[in-house]
Amino acid sequence: WVIVAAHRQNRPWSGETVADVKSAAPVYDSSCYLCPGNARVGGEINPDFDDVYVFDNDHPCVAMNAPEAVTAPGLYRSRSATGIARVACFSPRHITTLAELPVSDVDRVLSELQEQYRDLGGRPEIEHVLMFENKGEAVGVSNPHPHGQIYATNFVFKTIETEARVSKRYWQENKRALFGDILAEEVSDGRRILSENDSAIAFVPYFARYAYEVYVAPKVTHASLSDLSDDERRDLADILRQTLIKFDNLWQMSFPYVMSFHQ
Repeated sequence: WVIVAAHRQNRPWSGETVADVKSAAPVYDSSCYLCPGNARVGGEINPDFDDVYVFDNDHPCVAMNAPEAVTAPGLYRSRSATGIARVACFSPRHITTLAELPVSDVDRVLSELQEQYRDLGGRPEIEHVLMFENKGEAVGVSNPHPHGQIYATNFVFKTIETEARVSKRYWQENKRALFGDILAEEVSDGRRILSENDSAIAFVPYFARYAYEVYVAPKVTHASLSDLSDDERRDLADILRQTLIKFDNLWQMSFPYVMSFHQ
């Protein structure tokens, strides 16, 4: 259930606002640990890359050498969280966002994420691969260089576990894919569709939990990004880019967001 308190929009607001800061940020920043040729925080030197560049995180949130979990007291439980954490630089340019890249470059990003998913997801010690991008200081990002992160873990995050479990139950009860029926419902209604092309679509779901929440999805059901054909991936890149441009244009700024891949 999603609980909506629409009347709360009328309450007085004196919280934080964020204005666009138009600075003359350079294409290359000598102090940035994600720019080509620079030293990262761990001391390793980035290659002079001109495409998508992926490397193991110098300060990973999970690692394969995580310490053994201590025995929990009483009714409590604990176990080690192990995995692999990687960073994906979307572009060598320090200030270029996904919205500002051509569709072909966004497609290259998705293509690389496909390969990362196949590599990490195919390992027996990995149960789930979470890929996401946090963008903008307003959501706590410390480096403006366009990048995302990949967490391959020996556990499944609760949100994804719930989605998989409920989707399985829906299939058993209806012999149809849950997300396919959600898409059909949204297309039939039409009011929340932002953009679509031959094989991809962007929409505000009826059950949105957050203001300006948007789903960008292929129209055909797939288990993961890695299953998309080349044409489907390009269409998804096109709709993703259109969505991000719409956010920037709506707010007249490089819009901060959190984007995660639900697979």
